[in-house]
Amino acid sequence: MKYTIIENKRLGEKYYKFRHKSGLKIIVCPKKDFTSSYALIGTKFGSINSEFINNGRKIKVPDGTAHYLEHKLFESEEGDAFKLYAKTGASANAYTSFDTTCYLFSCTDNFKESLGILFDLIQSPYFTPETIEKEQGIIGQEIKMYQDSPEWMVNMNLLQALYHNHPINIDIAGTVDTIAEITPDTLYDCYNSYYNLNNMVLCVSGNVSLDDVMEVADSKLKDNEPVVTESIFPDEPYEVKQSFTEQKLPIAVPLFAVGFKENAPKSFASSKELLCTSILLKAFAGQSSALYRRLLDEKLVNANFGTEYMEGCGYRSVIFSGESREPEKAADIIKEEVVRLHETGISKEDFEIAKRSVYGGIAYSFDSNYAIAAEVINAEFTGRGIFEDADIIADITLDDINERLKEQLDPNNCSLSVIKGLD
Repeated sequence: MKYTIIENKRLGEKYYKFRHKSGLKIIVCPKKDFTSSYALIGTKFGSINSEFINNGRKIKVPDGTAHYLEHKLFESEEGDAFKLYAKTGASANAYTSFDTTCYLFSCTDNFKESLGILFDLIQSPYFTPETIEKEQGIIGQEIKMYQDSPEWMVNMNLLQALYHNHPINIDIAGTVDTIAEITPDTLYDCYNSYYNLNNMVLCVSGNVSLDDVMEVADSKLKDNEPVVTESIFPDEPYEVKQSFTEQKLPIAVPLFAVGFKENAPKSFASSKELLCTSILLKAFAGQSSALYRRLLDEKLVNANFGTEYMEGCGYRSVIFSGESREPEKAADIIKEEVVRLHETGISKEDFEIAKRSVYGGIAYSFDSNYAIAAEVINAEFTGRGIFEDADIIADITLDDINERLKEQLDPNNCSLSVIKGLD
């Protein structure tokens, strides 16, 4: 099997990359000093991929289908994959995000056996009306659990306030009504469109060898003819849908999330754009920033205050969130500071501190099996490189950050989501 060695001397890291004859792209990151092994396999299919074209056929599936399919793949005619993992001693899980679905396990022993189970899991769809119906109650309870979670709902409500048409404003798990519409044919349509091995990526990290991964892949993976699936996304206006949303739940301290919406092409942000945003947010709202100190001094936030950048095909937004007994006042101060920032720009001192901090985070991530695998999968699906951040950030200037600021944090295009306690 031919493979490519990809290395970054600045970080002192390398990995092996090859395309298996089955079509699966495989990346192996050996870490000799690690005692555990970690495997993550993913497909570029998440909750926002609810409408797509496959083999000339346009398909629209109910909200929550990607998450439902994730649950059902753990079942096969031979039984439950979790029981098989229990025999090897591996800890297994899966997750569905807005734009990906991933399956994973970690172990200290029996790596090859556990990897074989993972390969069987993603190649053995088994959907019947009976198994579909059985899962509806389980996922229905999960949906209700999230709807009762203030931390989840403050962000979900924000996305619904920010976005008019883009499916990012729909809950990943769907609703009890939408999952009731899912049939075996629905799941097979999605599986055949997105779970083709040519469209998937496996990353293995930790106490692993390239030879072991190749051996299991050769014995377990079936050849796949390439399938081209095109996801369809509606046009989304620049303006937010609504500027304020509020919900009441049983909670002691109110939660808030302020989102600043920006123009978003139907493509992913570049590595440089993401790094500039990370440096910008670290300098503007990090723990050493003037904004954070002001919010703390006025007792408007606590240590739970933080920032996030959400981006994908057709959506991009910066989010500030936390706990506050005066959420509207906290949001007003954030917007005030945004206005000031557009006038003054980021200072050179704040830029240098933030840049070093972001670079440190990049280097530190290679000490974690999970972080390595997650970053590899993300990089492959977005067209970015796992090592390029370390090289790109070295050349980022203060002018780059202040130019990026002009594209983000529009104080006239933001929404506030608040969760308050019951009266």
